[in-house]
Amino acid sequence: MKVLKFGGTSVGNVESVKAVLGIVKKSYDEGEKPLVVLSAMAGVTNLLTRMAENAAEHISFDDDLKLLEERHFEVVKKLIAVKYQNPVFTRLKLMLNELEEILQGVSALRELSLQSKDLIVSFGERLSNYMVAKVMEQYIEQTAFLDASHYIKTDSNFGHAHVNEEITNQLIQSLTHTHANKLLFVTGFIGSNEDGRVTTLGRGGSDYTAAIFGSVLRATAIEIWTDVNGMLTADPRIVKKAFSQPTLSYNEAMELSYFGAKVIYPPTMIPAFLKKIPIVIRNTFEPEFPGTVIQFESGKSVYPIKGISSIADISVINVSGSGMIGKSGFSGRLFTLLAREQINVVLITQSSSEHSITFAVHPNDAMKAVQLIKTEFELELDANKLILPTVENELSVLAIVGENMKRTPGMSGRLFHALGRNGINVRAIAQGSSELNISVIIEKENMAKALNTVHDAFFSELKKTLYVFSVGTGNIGATLFNQIHEQYDFLVENNDLEIKIAGISNSRKMLFDAEGVDLTDWRTKLEGEGEVADLSNFVERMKAMNLPNCVFIDNTASPLPSTYYIDIFKSNISVVTCNKIANSGEYKQYKALHDTARKYGVDFFYETNVGAGLPIVRVLKDLMLSGDRIVRIEAILSGTISYIFNNFTGDASFYEVVKRAQELGYTEPDPRDDLGGIDFMRKMLILARDAGHVIEPSDVDLGAILPQACLEATSVDDFYAALLKADQYFNALKEEAESQKKVIRYIGKLEDGKVSIALEMVDGNHPFYTLSGSDNIISFTTERYKERPLVVKGPGAGAEVTAAGVFADLVNVGA
Repeated sequence: MKVLKFGGTSVGNVESVKAVLGIVKKSYDEGEKPLVVLSAMAGVTNLLTRMAENAAEHISFDDDLKLLEERHFEVVKKLIAVKYQNPVFTRLKLMLNELEEILQGVSALRELSLQSKDLIVSFGERLSNYMVAKVMEQYIEQTAFLDASHYIKTDSNFGHAHVNEEITNQLIQSLTHTHANKLLFVTGFIGSNEDGRVTTLGRGGSDYTAAIFGSVLRATAIEIWTDVNGMLTADPRIVKKAFSQPTLSYNEAMELSYFGAKVIYPPTMIPAFLKKIPIVIRNTFEPEFPGTVIQFESGKSVYPIKGISSIADISVINVSGSGMIGKSGFSGRLFTLLAREQINVVLITQSSSEHSITFAVHPNDAMKAVQLIKTEFELELDANKLILPTVENELSVLAIVGENMKRTPGMSGRLFHALGRNGINVRAIAQGSSELNISVIIEKENMAKALNTVHDAFFSELKKTLYVFSVGTGNIGATLFNQIHEQYDFLVENNDLEIKIAGISNSRKMLFDAEGVDLTDWRTKLEGEGEVADLSNFVERMKAMNLPNCVFIDNTASPLPSTYYIDIFKSNISVVTCNKIANSGEYKQYKALHDTARKYGVDFFYETNVGAGLPIVRVLKDLMLSGDRIVRIEAILSGTISYIFNNFTGDASFYEVVKRAQELGYTEPDPRDDLGGIDFMRKMLILARDAGHVIEPSDVDLGAILPQACLEATSVDDFYAALLKADQYFNALKEEAESQKKVIRYIGKLEDGKVSIALEMVDGNHPFYTLSGSDNIISFTTERYKERPLVVKGPGAGAEVTAAGVFADLVNVGA
């Protein structure tokens, strides 16, 4: 036989009761001989409690009583044939009349004893079980309603009665004779003392009822039917990726439930644990889902842990002082005191020096605990052998649980790396010798972030989520969004990576969505639903959302975003940027950025600062990390200048080539912004710094391309006029190069710690000789690549390749 226990949500309304009936009937038809334990309808226990408290205060409870009647009568009207309804209404009405009389007695006395309260709340289970039993009787004649208070005998500790196992076992065993072959609906949560007074079994009382009956009747399984698909890896309201575990050991279930998982209350399931009866957690509303089996053995799993649990709100008390060192019995004295006063200690940790003990309690108990300690240890406090206990509030406990942990090295490291990477400070740590649980205390405001971060870290076979906040929606930003949208499925399937755009801003509007902005119509949403843009507010909102694995992307050419980089790093948020201003300013700024990113364990990726999407920065860093030594770097890192000199051949004049380049969109509106070499200089400066050189912009020897008259022109038209007059100068350069069978190139060099950029003429033996179009090229001569330099070549400009470079950096943050 099986015991099927249904919680309040499973009998909360007509539809859910119909679902229960279907599950029970299927079990009965399959010959499983179910015994059914029901809780009160959802919300009814709270309703009854309120009625009792109102009665004691002489406040009317009539409306609540009417509501209670309506909820139960509605089920009868909808699910029982009309000709069978009257006897059921009569019995329910008699129960409700009895309840009303009790409430009136409480109101008359203006006193609510625990005994009276137990009797009042017991009506929830009695009403629901009788009602559902009568509905089922239409389909299975052998159905019977059983009041558990006649079979579960307890002491008189009302509100949380203790079961007399010997008498209870004898009474339940009698059912095999008195109710043989009956489908029994049994009230959960309630029992009675030796005088027949109704008692309640406390938290998890209906689970306890199921466990008691299952244990005595030697059930093959106890099924707990609720509104979730078993025991999940984390709270699904906070961790959207949480999933059901197929198996848990009793110990794992106990630990997870102790630290916040509300599916079952394991202490009440001890009768089943002792008999090694499997407990199965099932979903009433998805009965086809197999749920979670809680059994003696943990079961095999590909994951190192079974779940992450938490207590959202706790307080930490620290007791310290020299009088504790070597003082035998101090801890026993302290915790005996707390236990005597019914203060539950959630977590304990002690320093190896025995100088301090830190323990966590529920916030409501914190000040009481401190007062007790002051009283108990008054002499030690007066003698300064103890320091006055301190209380820290607004904290939470997070616990990772699993029996596989003791066979998997590096568990603590993985936990603390995940938390540290996301800027979550651990205030205290506790781990038992069984290695079944590692618990940490963190700030309450970081709980959601921590749960998602740790879930990603330990369930690595699942996709990792990056939350992206992007500024700049021009060509590069818009193209990046298109690329992310197009590659979304590929990244999820092949890289286990999910990218959500949680924030977008341009110079006009900004938009936030923690679930991710829909990239099919992001522009419409930004313009239609966005707030007025404010970069400072954007950064603060990003920090306040406190999401795990955050990345800030700067797709602008503005100097303003880079002023926030350090603050962003300090919030443990990575930065990806195509904006080269931050890295090419003063060296102290460059160093501060890199030092801060390293200190806070976040990424600072800027591949597109040099050569757009070409792998130049990463190649240089890999060479340096592998111990190679840079001898020389030569580069052409301006697509505009590359195009101009690659096409300055034959009869074409320099003026004509520049004009055509502007018409094709290769140059800025003022071509001098490209031909002045400043952008090229910034790229070489970044490479020099990444190669380990302390160098300022003023240290770069920047050779001129244009004559002084062109540079000093007051307008673009004047510039072109001056350029036309300089044709003789440029033609002379071209003729000289052609006479030597060379070509003109504007080349940047890093050698011996010096950076120079100048016009050069190179022959066919030089790797830059065959450069064409607007391509960039860079040559690394190193100790390992001395005879034949390492060359990277390709398009170094354009929205598509630049966005692709930013995209690649973003994916590397998630790697």
